[in-house]
Amino acid sequence: MERIERYTAAGGVVVHDGRVLVLRWPSRGEVRLPKGHVEAEETVRGAALREASEESGYADLRIEVDLGSQEVEFEDEGRRVIRTERYFLMTRSGSAKGPVGSGEAKFDPVWLPWDAALEALTFAAEREWVRRARRITARRDPSAGLQ
Repeated sequence: MERIERYTAAGGVVVHDGRVLVLRWPSRGEVRLPKGHVEAEETVRGAALREASEESGYADLRIEVDLGSQEVEFEDEGRRVIRTERYFLMTRSGSAKGPVGSGEAKFDPVWLPWDAALEALTFAAEREWVRRARRITARRDPSAGLQ
């Protein structure tokens, strides 16, 4: 019998000064967006803010727009995983240049221009979230979404 695991994850496309926050994960050779499991006591929005802050070290994040949801299926260690992903367009509310915390040690947070972020991300599903965020950002401020 095939083992199936279902869960919801939430995260963000964090944008600041025309750049997108990505997390390099050197031990896996991956570049990802911040996201993680929604805990039982959390809202999806709360989980997205918590995960983005914990993983990146930036605690001054705020949600601007709900980017929607998608279902992703993959194999992991002999089980089939069905993950519902929820992403939000986020911005920084503070003016500090660097992270206010240390973030998770396994991640190296990097700010990249839109095109470089799209090129760097490991997974196509995450590139789609960045494209959605870029379209929304460009509609709000045409000069911000084109860099």
